[in-house]
Amino acid sequence: MTATSDTTTNAPGAIRAVSGPVVTAEGLPQVRLYNVVHVGPQRLPGEVVRLDGDRAVIQVYESTIGLRTGDAVTDLGHPLQVELGPGLLGGIFDGTQRPLTVLARDGDDPHGAPMLAQGGDAPALDRERAWLFQPAVAEGDEVGPGDLLGEVQETGALAHGVLVPAGLSGTVTAVHAGPASVEEAIATVGDTPVAMLQRSPVREPRPHAGALSADVPLITGQRVIDALFPVARGGAAAIPGGFGTGKTVLETSLAKWSDADVVVYVACGERGNELAEVLEEFPALEDPRTGAPLMERTVLIANTSNMPVAAREASVYTGITIAEFFRDQGYDVALMADSTSRWGEALREVSSRLEEVPGEEGYPAYLATRLAGFYERAGRVRCLGGGEREGSITVIGAVSPPGGDFSEPVTQHSLHLAGAFWALDAELARQRHYPAVDPARSYTLYPLETWFAEHVAPNWAELRSWALELLGEEKRLMELVALLGADALDPSQQVTLRSGRTLREAFLAQSAFDAQDAYTPPLVQHAMLRSLERAHAAMTAAVDAGTAPDEVLAAKSLQELAGMRRWDAAEAARRCDELIGAIEEELVT
Repeated sequence: MTATSDTTTNAPGAIRAVSGPVVTAEGLPQVRLYNVVHVGPQRLPGEVVRLDGDRAVIQVYESTIGLRTGDAVTDLGHPLQVELGPGLLGGIFDGTQRPLTVLARDGDDPHGAPMLAQGGDAPALDRERAWLFQPAVAEGDEVGPGDLLGEVQETGALAHGVLVPAGLSGTVTAVHAGPASVEEAIATVGDTPVAMLQRSPVREPRPHAGALSADVPLITGQRVIDALFPVARGGAAAIPGGFGTGKTVLETSLAKWSDADVVVYVACGERGNELAEVLEEFPALEDPRTGAPLMERTVLIANTSNMPVAAREASVYTGITIAEFFRDQGYDVALMADSTSRWGEALREVSSRLEEVPGEEGYPAYLATRLAGFYERAGRVRCLGGGEREGSITVIGAVSPPGGDFSEPVTQHSLHLAGAFWALDAELARQRHYPAVDPARSYTLYPLETWFAEHVAPNWAELRSWALELLGEEKRLMELVALLGADALDPSQQVTLRSGRTLREAFLAQSAFDAQDAYTPPLVQHAMLRSLERAHAAMTAAVDAGTAPDEVLAAKSLQELAGMRRWDAAEAARRCDELIGAIEEELVT
């Protein structure tokens, strides 16, 4: 674990009490709040969360079984931090950035599965591997924080920018091109050698040069999201849903298809079997951009529900700090947190061990503040350093409310903090409607109409409004049919009911396992919506002219709407015009 890799000369303290993951120690007069400590003979990593006189209350990131009073506690003198540099992409780490490829020093699991050893040091980045550094500066250049010193081709999908660390500026006095490990100096600024390896505290946001407007969408290829409830680059979205509603599948689709340069996937307290599937599937996923493995631009933070809760609480901070590191290089990053509910439960458990006064449903009173601090680290920014480099972090947090109850605290706080809210519905999931996003409870607050009008079609906003209005009217009519029967509807209402169903089945429903249907470009989405809107208008005109509803709804040309998801982007506009012409010719002329 990177936070434990430094040594300290401070005299050790001693354990006074142990309560689950919380340890009380004394004899650490110099310790500061949030400092990292080593606990016990196995040097278990922990973090100071409270100071009470001469006592330090510590949350330990590993199991505390076997600890006893009097065991040594050593202050490392710095807060929890992560290692940043080439080698992160493709990596799988636990909640405190401990690489999960490290095997036990004391033997493997008796059943044959390799295990991680407790405690000790496990650097996140490979110290032996040599990276080919290509300088972007020369001796005599003046540089400041965030300036680009050079690049390393970390993977086939991404060039890793080596930046001047925050707080350092001056004249470049030496540059070392060629192969180098992450600990070797690749440049010298003034008298300070600069290596590719940097460390950054996880609870402090990394600095930037200024925030930018959230007026560019993160294109996901998911029709219900892009067309109806888009999220901005640098925005935040919440995906609440009960068990089995498809949160993990949706986040996996977003990781694969969204137009982000880097994906940071934080599995925070999910069930072990679900996380095992993620860890098996992600390395096998193909990047649709390059055809290479998706892991070449992905970092996985894996922390299951049976792992220590303290590490689960830290995992989201580890993930967001890694995301900020790539943002500072000028990349657009998508961070998936699955799920913030399990993170909240970790806060609740640690809070109870600390004997804090509980808030609603036992969560700590500072739950909303912690959630806000996490979501607010999303954003689209101007990066430090010269030039016009921009980067963004889009946070997409899954929420797992017990029993699908959206009134519970984590869901309600997420609703207030996230700019996009994609509510998953259990009934839609049971109907095999994917993504099971409920249009009646979902929304977006991001003003993206101008971007879509300029880059896709001028009438994008009008079609979106029509679709939302039609879905609302269809839901009202379905409630009426449930009470009075279909015979109670007049012809125009029957058309509305049919159009709403077609919109849901032909447009909103989308298969994540169909290579052609899994991603739909905005131009194709517009053509599909336009076809549906014109078909609805043609059906309405036909029944208004006296044609029987049964005859109108049975028109053969309407059956072609189901095949729109197969349209190619290059021919979508033509196919749309042809389909509209066929429908209007059959129904209106």
